[in-house]
Amino acid sequence: QGQLVESGGGLVQAGGSLRLSCAASGRTFSIYAMGWFRQAPGKEREFVTCINWSGGNTYYADSVKGRFTISRDNAKNTVYLQMNSLKPEDTAVYYCATRTTHYGSDYYLRYDSMYDYWGQGTQVTVSS
Repeated sequence: QGQLVESGGGLVQAGGSLRLSCAASGRTFSIYAMGWFRQAPGKEREFVTCINWSGGNTYYADSVKGRFTISRDNAKNTVYLQMNSLKPEDTAVYYCATRTTHYGSDYYLRYDSMYDYWGQGTQVTVSS
């Protein structure tokens, strides 16, 4: 059984930075794309960013553009989320997810239903 293991969450002051990691391990599976989503208390899970594994194309939610950067290490099957200029409204549990099969349009990677495996989540708290 494949699994995704996240790390790097924590408490940071507004304006600070954090780097999240998500490693795919266990059963070897192909990766088409990996994404990050987040869920704040009382809110629905929302798309943050994703990356097409082969082409490296990246997509971001408007709320994080210019502040967050997604990157990958293909050899390690690991995706990273560098978060800069953090705001209190970024406080949430952050989840990584992977899609293992090809899809015709990367546009739809912003929907959580497109992903096959999910990590357990890591808490990010930004204090004001």
